[in-house]
Amino acid sequence: MSLSIRNQLSGTVIAVSTGPAMATVKIRLDSGRELTAAVTAEAVADLGIFPGGTVNALMKASEVALATAPVDGLSIRNQLPGTVTSVTPGAAMAVVRVAIEGGITLTSAITKEAVDELGLAAGSPVVALIKATEISLSTS
Repeated sequence: MSLSIRNQLSGTVIAVSTGPAMATVKIRLDSGRELTAAVTAEAVADLGIFPGGTVNALMKASEVALATAPVDGLSIRNQLPGTVTSVTPGAAMAVVRVAIEGGITLTSAITKEAVDELGLAAGSPVVALIKATEISLSTS
C-alpha cells in the first residue's frame, strides 16, 4: 500500500500499556531513539502489537512541529533532535526536511512565518516535536 504520509519510521515495540479504550506503545527506532504512540486498545489487538514486535510509526508532515531547542515542561513526549537539510517555502506554508539520527529524514509542514521567526535554514539545529496521539501505527 502506498501512502501520502511522508514520515514512516520503523522500530521495535519495547512496551505496551493498554487501558479500556486507549493504549500507549513505546517504540525504539533503529537509531536507538524512542517514540511513544497513543492508539486505541482495539488497534493494538487488531494489529497484534506486542513487545519485541516491529511496527511502522506514521505521522503527517503537518503534525511535526519544530523548535530550535529541547522544550521542558511540555506534554509532548516525542522530541527528536536533528538538523534542517532543506526548506522549501511557499506563499503561506513551508516544507522543512530534518535529518535525525540513524539516517532518518522527517518532513515538517509549518507556516512560512514560523520558518522566518525561527530563522530556519539548511544547517539549523532543531527538535522535531510530535504528539503521541498524532502517530499512527502499522504492521507488516
